[in-house]
Amino acid sequence: MEIFIGVIVGLLMLMFLVTAHEFGHFIAARKNGVDVEEFGICFPPRAIAWRKVDGKWRRLKKKEWKNPPGKGLIISLNWFPIGGFCQMHGESDADNRKGSFGKATYWQKTKILFGGVAMNWLVAFVLFTVLAFMGMPHFLENQFVIDSDVKAVATTPVTISSVIEGSPAALGSLQEGDVVTKIQTIEGDDSVVVIVTDDLLDFNSAHAGEEVFMTIERNDEIITTQIHLNPAGGEYLLGASITGAAYYRSTWSAPIVGVGTTLQLTGETFKGVGVMIWNLIDGLAKQISGNAETRQQGAEELQTAGDSVSGPVGIIGILFPAFTASGPRNLFFLVALISVSLACMNVLPIPALDGGRWLMITIARMKKQRLSKETEEKIVGRSFMIILVLALIVTVLDIFRLIG
Repeated sequence: MEIFIGVIVGLLMLMFLVTAHEFGHFIAARKNGVDVEEFGICFPPRAIAWRKVDGKWRRLKKKEWKNPPGKGLIISLNWFPIGGFCQMHGESDADNRKGSFGKATYWQKTKILFGGVAMNWLVAFVLFTVLAFMGMPHFLENQFVIDSDVKAVATTPVTISSVIEGSPAALGSLQEGDVVTKIQTIEGDDSVVVIVTDDLLDFNSAHAGEEVFMTIERNDEIITTQIHLNPAGGEYLLGASITGAAYYRSTWSAPIVGVGTTLQLTGETFKGVGVMIWNLIDGLAKQISGNAETRQQGAEELQTAGDSVSGPVGIIGILFPAFTASGPRNLFFLVALISVSLACMNVLPIPALDGGRWLMITIARMKKQRLSKETEEKIVGRSFMIILVLALIVTVLDIFRLIG
């Protein structure tokens, strides 16, 4: 049942994000004098459609769909529950009719093409701002916060989940299931009440190689044990795995945290794309080597590249059920993260995407000519086919992960 609910939530959230992206194109087009013929929620086949006739919006009958009465925008609700679309008048760069996308100036086309990207970043900013005010989960190391305006609230206590044999934790008699409540130096000049995992990790880093006192709860009993942390630079300081969930609440700085988190995740997304592309290229290059060890390294890089990519099946079938089950804060963090990812993806110079179309138009302008409809359709069509093939491969990998 949890998986079913997660899949339904995933479909709705992806539909919302893609529709928001298309709404960004819609707003930019209307503000820059380009007519929008149809704005659709979900993908065809069409279920319901409306159009303004004689100054009033009315639902179109099915027999009117091919030749609808009135003029202007049609708003439709369609059956395929992923995404949406914004169909503009004359979307080819070469179209010269009044009110067409082709008739718009270069700057107007730039705003229209990146309107969807801006909307996805805006959605992420709003969600991260609300989360910062209500309580933001932390999934990144050094996730952006304003230190003077953040309060950590634990949802589950910091607990020892495993202990390495012979480690400082083992020598200090720590056991699996111990709840860490306090840690301090022997002299007592630095004492920390442990609420979140970062409290313990930061203290250990600051006092590497020192003797410390740790207070734990075990079977309703309070125990204080002495531990000698390993020096910095070793394999580990404490030698124990810890778990604990918390969220971080901000007040006046919530909008700043919203902007900062959006920018931080944007940078991490582009960095991840760069690493994935390098692993893919380098991995393929190493496959033609005559050295078996080099080919193995290449195979591992290809595996890493494959593991870092997830398509709709993986997102809807794996991520959304897991995040839905873990609570609304984690779910909305995932939605904001995917919104950032959609923005970053559409900036990439791939012809079938917004950034690629803008690049084609820009190159044509630099040559002081318009991109012909035939050339544009050929480039976009071929790149779209490549994307479909890649999407199919990713979908197959996602299915294997889901089965696993």
